[in-house]
Amino acid sequence: MKNLLPFVALAALGLISPSFGHAAELTPLVTDAKVSGTPDGWQFTVAPYLWIAGISGDTAAFGLPEAHIDSSFSDVFQNLDFAVMAAAEARYDRFSIIGDVIYTKLGADANTRNGLLATSVDVTSKTFAGLLGVGYAVLDGPSGFLDVVAGARVWSVDTTIGFNGGILGGREASDGATWIDAMAGIRGNYFLTPEIYLTGWGLVGTGGADVDWDVQLGLGYKFSDTISAVAGYRALGVDYNDDGFVFDVVQQGPILGLAIRF
Repeated sequence: MKNLLPFVALAALGLISPSFGHAAELTPLVTDAKVSGTPDGWQFTVAPYLWIAGISGDTAAFGLPEAHIDSSFSDVFQNLDFAVMAAAEARYDRFSIIGDVIYTKLGADANTRNGLLATSVDVTSKTFAGLLGVGYAVLDGPSGFLDVVAGARVWSVDTTIGFNGGILGGREASDGATWIDAMAGIRGNYFLTPEIYLTGWGLVGTGGADVDWDVQLGLGYKFSDTISAVAGYRALGVDYNDDGFVFDVVQQGPILGLAIRF
């Protein structure tokens, strides 16, 4: 259940990159500027991004011994089989609807805690994480904004663990789980100049998992009223343990994103 493994999350977040004198709009992690808007007052942002995230933590299936994974983001491309991520936002005045979707298929080496049950462990994991939330701008001025947000994140994880050597050598187990966590937090941005801004967010929640958290901080640049880019750092952690299935990991690493507003 733990799609831990260097979890390169190629996903989309739409941080916000508004210009001075206008309200701003932000989605999960990449930002875009909020300017004139559509005739009916709605503004939309979509943002693909690359998250080069390493992963560390523990995963287990069917009550078998936990496999510990510890992979830096430099190992990501060696372990990633497939990844798709995207984020979007719809904003009307102070209200917003945000979405963030991440899907990855990863394969990596791991180890057992004592090294006696197996000399090495092969882990293959498929993970889907989808966030849907709503926000309200409690602060909204010419230099930036601050939103209070609430929503839910759905996780669906399938993990296959194969043991090599030792007592469990030759054994393989596949297990998975799907659960929902309620999430709440803040997100916002602040313009240092008409083109350069700071942006970020922090969310924490619980539900199916004991704890689910997500933080990000980035520096953005507004190329035009419709296109902006953000570079930053994101860390996401989840601790899920139910009926022998364990998914307790932290994924973190640099993120690069491009936001398109219309």
